[in-house]
Amino acid sequence: MVPQDLRYTKEHEWIRVEGDLATVGITDYAAEQLGDIVFVELPEIGRKVDQFAPVGVIESVKAVSDLFAPVSGEVVETNAELGTRPELLNSEPFGAGWIVRIHLSDSGQLGKLLGPAAYEELTQEA
Repeated sequence: MVPQDLRYTKEHEWIRVEGDLATVGITDYAAEQLGDIVFVELPEIGRKVDQFAPVGVIESVKAVSDLFAPVSGEVVETNAELGTRPELLNSEPFGAGWIVRIHLSDSGQLGKLLGPAAYEELTQEA
């Protein structure tokens, strides 16, 4: 499943932009590859992040994986519910399993992300 209203990274994060606010999560493909997610390390609110730089950590029964920021900006909100329910990343990756909200500092960076068709192609090649 690849929602058509989102942009994607090659590392399997998704981003939904509304104005200058970007909501970020991982795709269902990433959640499937990781297996059962047991812990999410969230960034601090107010933290400045750079595009494609690590911003958090996701631990599953299979692996530990970095979460990368799809865009540069400032972390303005994190999904606190993931602290007690990290499995939301597996069950609702595009909904209640969102991870972080970032105030965009450069909307031009969105052009460096993948559209839905390119992301589908990437996951089919894997």
